[in-house]
Amino acid sequence: MDNGKKQAWSRWCEAREKELSGPNSWIGLIGLDWLEPGVNRVGGAQDCVVRLPGGEAHLGDLVWSGDALYWQPLKGDVQELVTDRDGAPTVVDCAPFAFFVVERDGRLAARVRNREWAKTQPFAGLQYFDYDPAWAIVADWLALEPPVVMEVPNVTGDLKPVTVAHKAVFAVAGAQVELLPMSVSEREVFFVFRDRTSGRDSYGAGRFLKAKPAQDGRIRLDFNFAFSPPCAFTAFATCPLPPPENWLPFSVMAGEKKWLGQ
Repeated sequence: MDNGKKQAWSRWCEAREKELSGPNSWIGLIGLDWLEPGVNRVGGAQDCVVRLPGGEAHLGDLVWSGDALYWQPLKGDVQELVTDRDGAPTVVDCAPFAFFVVERDGRLAARVRNREWAKTQPFAGLQYFDYDPAWAIVADWLALEPPVVMEVPNVTGDLKPVTVAHKAVFAVAGAQVELLPMSVSEREVFFVFRDRTSGRDSYGAGRFLKAKPAQDGRIRLDFNFAFSPPCAFTAFATCPLPPPENWLPFSVMAGEKKWLGQ
């Protein structure tokens, strides 16, 4: 066994635990409030579009005007906000709450987080399959001519078209299988897959896997680093689901197991 790779996996597991136990964990999300063009009230009152339970009745307004979005607090300066469309969004701190705006197919929603969630819901940790170097698979990275367009569903039932120009092809127990990426960038290739552990040992809707970009027609898929999507930890995420093409006909006994915290 390559001890260096196992140590890297152990560090990755520790990072996952730290991420999910921290104040900005997915577990701390308490709301996903869809915005309308114009003025959207923010606060604890029942008539607020963005609810901060137990907070001040009216803290300010989110103003959506054309392509611009502003936070207008009752106390403080107006701030133009950036959504998550092109990267990290602007986070508005309303301690103990915080919110940021996500963009999904032209729609905007405020994601609300309680940063003190762990005071009432201590994080019990994650479980993993044992590290197995056999699940670090080098696959062929083959071009699709022409590229195909997949209709990828998410947990809310919406469909998003994804253009796929390559596929990863590999063999497990003598059977050849394929995985289609959800996205490909200069930094990483992102997959969503389901296997026969899904719903039993791992999260039912599937798992995520990230890989480094292919080189010389090959890509390394290390399933030891497969992890549960955000929707495994909160009802306020909009995760993509694995398309039928990425339903693997065997058990991937590697990576993160089902979270037992709920």
